[in-house]
Amino acid sequence: MSGVRVLASHPLSGAVRSGGRRLDRLTKRDPNERVRLKEFEITQLPDGQCTGRVVVAWRSGPNFIGTAEGTDSPQGQLRCAAEAAAHALEQATDSEVVLQVLAVKAIEPFDTIIVIISLEIAHVVKRLVGSCLVKEQMALGAVLAVLSATNRLLGTASRLLAR
Repeated sequence: MSGVRVLASHPLSGAVRSGGRRLDRLTKRDPNERVRLKEFEITQLPDGQCTGRVVVAWRSGPNFIGTAEGTDSPQGQLRCAAEAAAHALEQATDSEVVLQVLAVKAIEPFDTIIVIISLEIAHVVKRLVGSCLVKEQMALGAVLAVLSATNRLLGTASRLLAR
């Protein structure tokens, strides 16, 4: 974990500094503000591939767009959507928070579908998990699961830096 300095004893505080740099975009935010989903689109391509496009924004500010490509299958669309969401969040933080999608899975334990995502923050040994209940749109559930996992991180980082 070289190059990472912990600012406080909060479980997510290791993500606040990466390589000794402050997360400047987060320091200018209301500490309670969260990134919001503005748009999501998954497109099936004729060659058996798909593309995902996610647009997020802070409450007051510009839109940030993330895109990804993948295999056009149920699992491929989940991963494509999750990676597009992760890329959009990286843009929203000026690439200060770099996310890697480790796994995404849809399970159907009852009469509904739960999409679960596992992410890792680059340069910080932190694993995040998010989930979302969905009825039909599993790829959208993957995007919302990424936001579920990272909104806690981004909100915590901005609160720690505001102290």
